[in-house]
Amino acid sequence: MALFAQRQKDGKGTATVAAESSFNLIRWFSLLSLVLISSVAVGLGIISTHFVVSESIERDSMLSAQFVQAVAEAEIRHARLPQTVTIADLLDLRQPPHPDVPAVLHRQVRDEFLDHIEHLPDALLANIYAPDKVVVWSSNPDLIGERFTDNQDLEQVFRFKDRVGATYIHLPHNREEQQFIRHHDKFFIENYIPLFNTQGRVGAVVEIYKEPHDLIARIKRGLAMIWLATLLGGAVLFFGLFRIVRRASRLLSYQQHKLVDNETFVLLGEMSSAIAHSLRNPLASIRSSAELALELEPEDARKSIGDIIGQVDRMSHWVRELLVSARPVNTHPEPVNLPAVLKDCLAAFEHQLKQSGIRVEATLPSVPPVMAHTVLLGQVLHNVLANAIEAMPDGGWLRLRLDCDKNKRKLWLTIADTGKGMSRQQKLMAFRPFYTTKQGGLGVGLVMVKRIMERFGGEVSLNSTENTGTTICLGFSLTEGESNAA
Repeated sequence: MALFAQRQKDGKGTATVAAESSFNLIRWFSLLSLVLISSVAVGLGIISTHFVVSESIERDSMLSAQFVQAVAEAEIRHARLPQTVTIADLLDLRQPPHPDVPAVLHRQVRDEFLDHIEHLPDALLANIYAPDKVVVWSSNPDLIGERFTDNQDLEQVFRFKDRVGATYIHLPHNREEQQFIRHHDKFFIENYIPLFNTQGRVGAVVEIYKEPHDLIARIKRGLAMIWLATLLGGAVLFFGLFRIVRRASRLLSYQQHKLVDNETFVLLGEMSSAIAHSLRNPLASIRSSAELALELEPEDARKSIGDIIGQVDRMSHWVRELLVSARPVNTHPEPVNLPAVLKDCLAAFEHQLKQSGIRVEATLPSVPPVMAHTVLLGQVLHNVLANAIEAMPDGGWLRLRLDCDKNKRKLWLTIADTGKGMSRQQKLMAFRPFYTTKQGGLGVGLVMVKRIMERFGGEVSLNSTENTGTTICLGFSLTEGESNAA
């Protein structure tokens, strides 16, 4: 029981270390979710910021245009001017007076409208352009009478009869009309507002530059709220998901430990059954031989004593085989010369091969080293070769071939015999612990082969046809140096 308790402890530790070294769920989730949630949060914050700023500025520009146009209509209405007159007809003093408007009333309406424009809140500069792009009025007297023909925004308003706006942080060097009376602190808004005459054409354009302090303050508060909500939302989402994943990771770890414990107890039962079944006959033989040795002459007792020693050795071999198959494989892989180990194993079986009349056909070219362990690899090859030899008691062919695929970083060893083969049911049960068709076997050889191969990142496959033979293919991983060189 102490042995199995120790194995249970080692198995649990090995499983835990292997799971942590192969994939750390908490670490990978933390990194990936932090990157993804941060990216999404920042992206949403930038989009929301751009939307709020652009919509707020657009809204302010639209309200300014509506205000100017409403003032223009109100001045005409309060002066009781005829419907054939608009404010656009009264702004350019270079034009002859309108026949339906007295000169005094003309100037009064014009001056009142310009006074409203000049005293707009947050205005940095206001200009009024005639259709020929000449400034007919400006809050900066130095600009009156100037003509600006290279203003694309102004040209667009006269051509398409629609409001045009723009936002600036610094004064452009190529905009001569932007001669402010006072310096701006933050960004400023440029707004072109068309004024129509009675024919529906643009008779004048009002250009207003504003630095909306109240709007800027509101935008700052809005941006602070957006980024605060984005930060809090991202943090809540991250820590909420992290808590769920951490709980799931702990549950998986607990279930993994329980699975290892359950497998250990199942293996304990299987090993106990196998040992009890396998040792029953040798123990009976030992008892019979010992009883006979007590009754026989010394010379006659030698045979019985020899039987006792043979049965004890047989049981010792079974116990060692069971312990090797049940022991966790903790050895780290290292570069191994596969052909050399294979030749050593063939040399160890040379006497049995000759005695059974088995001929060997080996194709062993020069190949790169593989990731394995010399001693454990020897156990793998020893088990496979022993099975092949036992399958051909009346002789046959043992064929070995090495194939290297550097592109896939794999080396394949194929071991084929011409023995009695396996049935379909036997092939399905071949890698199951304690399943065997051999007299006196324990059924742990192929299980150990599979476990050792998987420990070193390899694989094993079996193909067999009844009365034809069996082929076992062992796949090994090439060393990193050879793989990179390939």
